[in-house]
Amino acid sequence: MSEVGPGLARQIQTYMDGLQGRRADVPFDMAALEARAKEALTPEAWAYIAGGAGSEATERANRAALDRWKVVPRMARDCASRDLTVKLFGRTLPAPLLTAPIGVLSLAHPEADLAVAHATSALGLPMIISNQASFPMEQIADCAAGPKWFQLYWGRSDELVASLARRAEACGCEAIVVTLDTTILGWRARDLDHGHLPFLRGQGIAQYTSDPVFRAMLPEPPEKNPQAAAVMFTQVYSDPSLSWEKLKTLRRHTRLPILVKGIQHPEDAALAVTHGFDGIVVSNHGGRQVDGAAGSAEMLALCADRVGGRIPVLFDSGVRGGADAFKALAMGADAVCVGRPYVWGLAAAGRAGVQAVLANILAELDLTLALAGHKATAGLRRDALMAG
Repeated sequence: MSEVGPGLARQIQTYMDGLQGRRADVPFDMAALEARAKEALTPEAWAYIAGGAGSEATERANRAALDRWKVVPRMARDCASRDLTVKLFGRTLPAPLLTAPIGVLSLAHPEADLAVAHATSALGLPMIISNQASFPMEQIADCAAGPKWFQLYWGRSDELVASLARRAEACGCEAIVVTLDTTILGWRARDLDHGHLPFLRGQGIAQYTSDPVFRAMLPEPPEKNPQAAAVMFTQVYSDPSLSWEKLKTLRRHTRLPILVKGIQHPEDAALAVTHGFDGIVVSNHGGRQVDGAAGSAEMLALCADRVGGRIPVLFDSGVRGGADAFKALAMGADAVCVGRPYVWGLAAAGRAGVQAVLANILAELDLTLALAGHKATAGLRRDALMAG
């Protein structure tokens, strides 16, 4: 607990820098940061990072669902010292923030996932390494001195799934997050307009081309025939027949905690508990899969209530700042995953941009906690909010 805290510390440093004529390289305003990122990216890269499914109504719903909840501050409650720590799977983290897994980060910056690993390590925050990363998980893990988890897409080869899980455990990942909502790619109009799918160009498939099981499927090594590797990836990466029973077989291949990501319906939250999974992530993939779906924050409280504290509940989709994180925590999330904002920071300024964005969100969360009259993120309850 600290009377200064990350919020005041970041403010003071920024204003002191201003006295010396120094301005931040990365915009604090999220709209300005997004615009900066768009300027830095190719039209194809921007479409892939910014786009959603169909008319992108779900992207808009994610923001509307968070905006519908209003923070109701309490006064004179002695919030000089605040505790942002959270305990997940036996590890105490400095704050309830993680980076969500986002694929093909090389579209935003050459350092891609390595930049995110360095940035999260500097802040002590967990990184969820993407199944569609631009570098092999082992190389990313070497750059991540802090905690790291691994996101897993369940493909058509159970042997490949097992290999990816074993590699994640071997390289120091502390949990596996199985993404359930992308067994088929959503209808993404922006990417279709450009005729651009990065995986077919060999981008974002480094976990596969570095995997011995996948390499054994190929007629030639991917270094010699990258196009064949890209085509093979499209044939094995997802499995629409995935079931809860098949998911449970992952226990044979790893001792790590297993979370399931993409939960929206409270019945699925209950099934995750029933089938013995260790956590859920309430998410609609940032609006990239189903057009016209409910905003993720609309479903968070319902899912958290069904889980009833039996396993951790994480949240993503639509988070743009510390106040959004505060709302999600008050609605029942144990921790919050940040997505697109850190990719905008990556595009704008590489690893320094990622670190700046995460530090800003952490600072705003700290200040919001204090100004709303609360001493700890772990103690937040729904009565800190009002539905507007």
